[in-house]
Amino acid sequence: MVTSPAAARWGVAQIALAAFLWGTGGLVVQLVRERVPMTVPTISAWRLALALAALLAIVLAQRAGGRLVALLRARPRRVLAVGLATAGYQLLYFLAVTWAGVTVATVVSLGLAPVLLGVGEAITSRRAPSPTRLLVVAAALAGLVLVSTATGHGAGAVGPRPAAGLAVAVAAGVLYALATGWGGDLARGTPPLVLTAATTGVGVLVLAPLALLGGGPLLTTDTEALALLAYLGVFTMAAAYAAFYAGLRTTRGSTATLVTLVEPLSAALLAAVVLGERLGPAGLVGAALILAAVAGLARDEEDAVAVAAGPTAALPGVPRPDHD
Repeated sequence: MVTSPAAARWGVAQIALAAFLWGTGGLVVQLVRERVPMTVPTISAWRLALALAALLAIVLAQRAGGRLVALLRARPRRVLAVGLATAGYQLLYFLAVTWAGVTVATVVSLGLAPVLLGVGEAITSRRAPSPTRLLVVAAALAGLVLVSTATGHGAGAVGPRPAAGLAVAVAAGVLYALATGWGGDLARGTPPLVLTAATTGVGVLVLAPLALLGGGPLLTTDTEALALLAYLGVFTMAAAYAAFYAGLRTTRGSTATLVTLVEPLSAALLAAVVLGERLGPAGLVGAALILAAVAGLARDEEDAVAVAAGPTAALPGVPRPDHD
């Protein structure tokens, strides 16, 4: 629950950290595939399985296993829904990249979610967004388009099935919005590590069968590939989603999805540092727009807290049901 402008500011920072970690995942997946011909579903399954192992170890060390069991008993359908939406978003996003290209997948999947959540919050609160808020949203989405079209790895290329890829990207964006809205509902009453462990467990159950059916090697003895897989699990999944859910406790869903536009920015910057790729003038302008938008969103969350009439006035517009 938001209690102060400082809490709102910290929530935005936590979500930005999660987005930065997510942005490193694409390059790490590429590095794994350069060493071992694993399929994307197999790598994703390893990512979630290793994340779950790390999360359960921490939860048990903190003696929070009872909280995990209590969450699964009290909100099983909501946990299942968030886990399925999260896993589904990841699978559909990668499928959209394959069918329609990186640019379409990134812009549509990441750009649609904040729009959907913003509309939902406006309907729930019966209050139109302020002109400042609309300007910040426009700047963030414009920055996303510029960064996505300026990055390498065939960002400008169109995939073999553009129409189907676009439809899949839209579905991914819808699932991302649902996962954020539903996850925010759970996050406000659950420790972040406990919630991340629960939803990650659902993801493992979804992705493990797909990995078995997808072909390619399931195991490797390559130590560098194993280290990269461990990084994917511990940092881009366990740590990132724990930070994301922690931030959702004090941040509106539409704001959270806009802040996560740092993800393609961090991916582009990492590619520039590691692979020597150039972002270009348009990409630099897009980066500046995204960073300016994130700063504006942090200020907007502080203002929402400052003028709130009650303790829940600044929370996302996804009501918590009395029961599942």
